[in-house]
Amino acid sequence: MGSGSTAPEAGGLPQRKQGRTVSEDMRAAAVAAVLHEGMSRGAAARRFGVSANSVRLWVNRFREHGHVRPDRRGGSRMRAEPERERIFRIVEERPDISMYGLRDALAAEGVSISADTVQRFLKRHGIDRETRRARRRGRGKAGR
Repeated sequence: MGSGSTAPEAGGLPQRKQGRTVSEDMRAAAVAAVLHEGMSRGAAARRFGVSANSVRLWVNRFREHGHVRPDRRGGSRMRAEPERERIFRIVEERPDISMYGLRDALAAEGVSISADTVQRFLKRHGIDRETRRARRRGRGKAGR
């Protein structure tokens, strides 16, 4: 069988594919097997179809934090939010400014964020280039 096979191993459970999220219940069961049943990390890894390194990390996390929940993955930390008023002021003063122009204007004021972050901020607040132009002309977006 190929290396990506999910066929059962000698221990009974199929081998998990690398990079897949493991449920909190399975993590807790693996940690319990190590801490309460005295099973080795390698044996627990084979029992649950995960790597020994994963079991080691979960046991360490449980010992340090008291839980086995995974860390939050991805997502934005909203770096632009603390600069909200500054961004709105610049956009009001220069409605035709590009994302890169806004990034550069913020950098000139000592705020270092990417153009992508600026774009996400404006989108989150419902402000796009057409909205800014319409506001400057004194009409709402629907008034075109």
